[in-house]
Amino acid sequence: MNALSRFDRARFDALPVVGIIRGFAREVVEPMIAAAIEGGLRSVEITLNTPDAETLIRLTRERWGDSVNVGAGTVTTLDGLHRALDAGAGFIVTPTLNADVVRACVAQGVPVMPGAMSPTEIVAAWELGATLVKVFPADGLGPAFIRSLRGPMPHIPLMPTGGVTVETLPAFRRAGAAAFGVGTPLFDPKRAAARDWSWFRLQAERFAIAWATPIDSGSEPHCSSVTQ
Repeated sequence: MNALSRFDRARFDALPVVGIIRGFAREVVEPMIAAAIEGGLRSVEITLNTPDAETLIRLTRERWGDSVNVGAGTVTTLDGLHRALDAGAGFIVTPTLNADVVRACVAQGVPVMPGAMSPTEIVAAWELGATLVKVFPADGLGPAFIRSLRGPMPHIPLMPTGGVTVETLPAFRRAGAAAFGVGTPLFDPKRAAARDWSWFRLQAERFAIAWATPIDSGSEPHCSSVTQ
């Protein structure tokens, strides 16, 4: 099975929220993911700087691959890309625009979501063949930045990451975001330490509801396509 066949496009579009798991131990990753999937999460990213990340990617693929897209994040080198794909990652996310990683993903038919911030970086990522472009960090720039980008580049699907919460997702969506990268607001270390697994289920449900709620009439339509 190649990486492209591991990525279910319809599943992603149904709830384009990528839950980011970074720095958690295996004993909490398993119940967290199980609870979030129960709450409706459809895509999860395990960052390569998480301890034993490859094992966690492989475990998640084997256990929940029929319910959730499993990707690798913080992929910064070709070696990291190869390790992520060998572990079973179905999509790749990078923190910055690494042309070599993007080109390698495109050549292998692997969905890739490179990080970029400036308009120049975003266009360059798209022209390299990005599936969508992760706008990072988005917390300091906010929905207004996404709206401004959508003016000259409405054809590029954007995934703000950083600062996306249940409360801010509607504003990012109205601004034209196609997808959303969510870390701590979905996978909170304090809740994990407290073993509050029901919170993860409820939080995933809240994000699903925030996405499913119709945007205000007359506001900017969101871009639903994530393929070039």
